[in-house]
Amino acid sequence: MTSPWAELDRPPLRAEPLRRALVRDGEMWTDIQVVGSTGSTNTDLAELARSGAAEGSVLVAEEQTRGRGRLDRGWVAPPRAALMLSVLVRPAAVPPERRGWLPLLAGVAMVRALRRVAEVRAVLKWPNDIMLNGRKLAGILAEQSAGAVVIGLGLNVHTRAEELPAPTATSLAAESAPVTDRDPLLRAYLRAFAELYLPLRAVDGDAELSGLLAEYRELCDTIGREVRVMLPGGGELTGTAAEVDTTGRLVVRGPSGERALSAGDVVHVRGSRDDSPRRADT
Repeated sequence: MTSPWAELDRPPLRAEPLRRALVRDGEMWTDIQVVGSTGSTNTDLAELARSGAAEGSVLVAEEQTRGRGRLDRGWVAPPRAALMLSVLVRPAAVPPERRGWLPLLAGVAMVRALRRVAEVRAVLKWPNDIMLNGRKLAGILAEQSAGAVVIGLGLNVHTRAEELPAPTATSLAAESAPVTDRDPLLRAYLRAFAELYLPLRAVDGDAELSGLLAEYRELCDTIGREVRVMLPGGGELTGTAAEVDTTGRLVVRGPSGERALSAGDVVHVRGSRDDSPRRADT
């Protein structure tokens, strides 16, 4: 059997220290499991949700063989090279039209963790891609299951440049980040998620009232840029990303006026970002 310490630059995660640090009575996280390999943490945790798993369940995998990203794209990484996990929430008080904020919340939480621990200035590309120096560092996928929402995250940590799936992707190691230890990154992400989720849940998912909207806007590098958006039904829209509204939609200002988009694949068109003061929605 191959030792988990065979590659010392890719040490394994250990569940018990994570549980001791994060699973506490009356707090957000109720269980943390770490598995060596699985098809998809989202698929596994969705199945556990159907069996009644509690809010705050976390499933972490050292390897995923059938990981999925947005728009049904595959997501793979070498064993222990990435941080791959899913969390389960049961936001019963949050109406369905506000639950779209949950994957955006996860993006904000990951950016917080990266800035605090990895000491890199990560940003968000709408809706929830995490970018570093113009390349994709992490992605998020949220799915509903039996009244719960499962939110998966994949962050490239130790992935070497030659192992990255595309020239538009990057990793903390490839960017020479000061910190590339997955354990403190995971802890920081889960703490930041709880810091954002519990206030949001307390106000029935109102992102403006909880403060999530303001922080998302501050971290979103898409706002103020010229963009090209590939729409889910085909076709594309070009214009200026004017704002992210209170429902999490991207407002694009084009020749025929403004259009609010709830989904789409965004490309930042080359050119400088407009850093003028952002409009506040009324």
